[in-house]
Amino acid sequence: MSQRIYVRRVVFYLALLLAAVHQVSAHEKWFHETDPYPLRWDLYFRLLPLAFTAAVLLVTLAAWFWWKRRGRSFVPGPENFGTTAERRAALYGLVPAILAVHVAVPLLVSGVQGNLFTPNNRLPGVSVYVLGLAQTGIALALFYGGLARVGAAALAVLWVVGIFLVGLEQMLESAMYLGFAAFFFLAGRGPIAIDRLILPRFEPSAQLMLKAIPALRTGLGLSLVVVAFTEKFANIPLALAFLERYPLNFTSALGIPMSNETFILCAGSVELLVGLWILFGLFTREIILIAWIPINMTLTIFNWTELIGHLPIYGTLAVLLVWAPGHENLALWLSGLREGPLAILERDGQQAADAERVKSSVPPIIRGARSV
Repeated sequence: MSQRIYVRRVVFYLALLLAAVHQVSAHEKWFHETDPYPLRWDLYFRLLPLAFTAAVLLVTLAAWFWWKRRGRSFVPGPENFGTTAERRAALYGLVPAILAVHVAVPLLVSGVQGNLFTPNNRLPGVSVYVLGLAQTGIALALFYGGLARVGAAALAVLWVVGIFLVGLEQMLESAMYLGFAAFFFLAGRGPIAIDRLILPRFEPSAQLMLKAIPALRTGLGLSLVVVAFTEKFANIPLALAFLERYPLNFTSALGIPMSNETFILCAGSVELLVGLWILFGLFTREIILIAWIPINMTLTIFNWTELIGHLPIYGTLAVLLVWAPGHENLALWLSGLREGPLAILERDGQQAADAERVKSSVPPIIRGARSV
């Protein structure tokens, strides 16, 4: 067997294995009793779980050095398919509206069902009415873009309150909602919003807008990292019970049978790897494409609960897939959010000057980007 054929076969089997092990990444706590299964850090501090974790950290470190050296993705983005800078800016102007839909729907469902963010966070006592109403109000504020930054601040407060009502562990698993809160507070709701039409004083500054995408990415990455531990590495008994109820260990069909525990550690490693790479912004397009298909494989098993619960993840991954790091992209981001037919009405000359100074400090500006 030639070396090239051997490498292709290894890559093929690794891809199949990745697809298989990631199927267990459906949130176990959404579909299985959790009370009998507290975190078991004693089971984590053993040779095999630590070895899997160390391998993920080493691969991430290598990717970090490679990313620092290369500085761009291998996967082409919109800029490589003939689009113009103006149209990319227009797309970025739509991002807040698209993300608002993806986060408003699960917030509405959780509010109606008496949960906080996810199905496993059942609200106790009278809080089911108070926080249920709060989630509904926040969802509508983000969906329509009316007082969106106030809604974003309320979402962050709701996340903090959740620590005392359902626990720190559960809120860390839902850190992506804190990322959404930061995103909408920093970026606003964009040009297609009630705020832009009649409430111009609620628009954020250009300096804040530049920090919105990193905040969104950090929230999702942190959620995935935490879940890799709370549902797998540090809670192997829960994951084993989940696999007994939902037999998703299909590695025997690939000719590489694994025990359920090894399968769980592989799944946790994949989730940890994806989370770390998103958290640190390493080859995000590549890691998203790797994770996208397997993360959807269990939709036909867990149906609407998983679909609605994963909407914020889908929205964030879609935005990061078309996002590219670099000064040009930041200039286009500011242009899409602040300019166009529904441009931000600057309150005074000083604010207009500040916005222009921030934009011009992110070279190349749009005028120069058109020639790229």
